[in-house]
Amino acid sequence: MVKIKICGLKFEEDVQYLNNFQIDYMGFIMYPKSPRFVGAQLKTLLSKVKKAKKVVVFVNPEYEEIKKILDWGADLIQLHGDESLEFAKKIGLEKIIKAFRIGSKFDLNLLKPWKTCYALLFDTFVKDIPGGTGKTFDWNIAKSAVNLGYKIFLAGGLNLENILSAIKEVSPYAIDIAGGLESYPGKKDFQKVNEFFLKIKTSGSN
Repeated sequence: MVKIKICGLKFEEDVQYLNNFQIDYMGFIMYPKSPRFVGAQLKTLLSKVKKAKKVVVFVNPEYEEIKKILDWGADLIQLHGDESLEFAKKIGLEKIIKAFRIGSKFDLNLLKPWKTCYALLFDTFVKDIPGGTGKTFDWNIAKSAVNLGYKIFLAGGLNLENILSAIKEVSPYAIDIAGGLESYPGKKDFQKVNEFFLKIKTSGSN
C-alpha cells in the first residue's frame, strides 16, 4: 500500500485535523522563500503531530540548524537543495529524504550515491524554484527509478484529479501532496482533504 505524505503544513488547526486520518508523514517547510515557510512556529507544530513521522524540509541548511530541529523531535530531514552526500552523512543517511528535481531528462545514475538514504523524493524541475511548483513531470522517470529498486516519494503537482493515476502508473513508495489539498499556500482545505482520503480508501491504495 502506498504511504501518504502531506506537506507544507503551516497551521496548528490543520495538523490537528490531519491527525484524524491515516497519514504516514507530515511535512513542514523551513525554506524562508517559500510561502509555506513555518519559521518559529515549527517547534509547536511538531509537538501537535500524533502518529505521523515528522519531516522537516530544508534548502541548503547549516548543520547546526538541522541538529536543533532533530532535538525538537523531527523524525526525518528532507534536503531539497544542493546538499552534498558528505553533509547528508553527517546528519545520518537513515534520517534523510533527498529530493531530486526532475526535468524532461534525468540521469538515473545520479541516484546511486544516495541509495542508502531513508528515501528519495522526485519533484518537478522549475528554474530557480527548489520545490512546491504545482507542476507534474514525466512519471516514466519515477517509474524507472521504482523499477530499479529505489524507495521513491512522488511529488510535483499531485491533486485530486491525478492522484490515483499517479499511484497506478508509478507505484511509488509514497505520494507527497501539498498544493493539491490547499485553499491557499500553507492552508489545507478540509473538504479537499476529506475527498482525498475517500478517493484513496475506495481505490484500495491505502
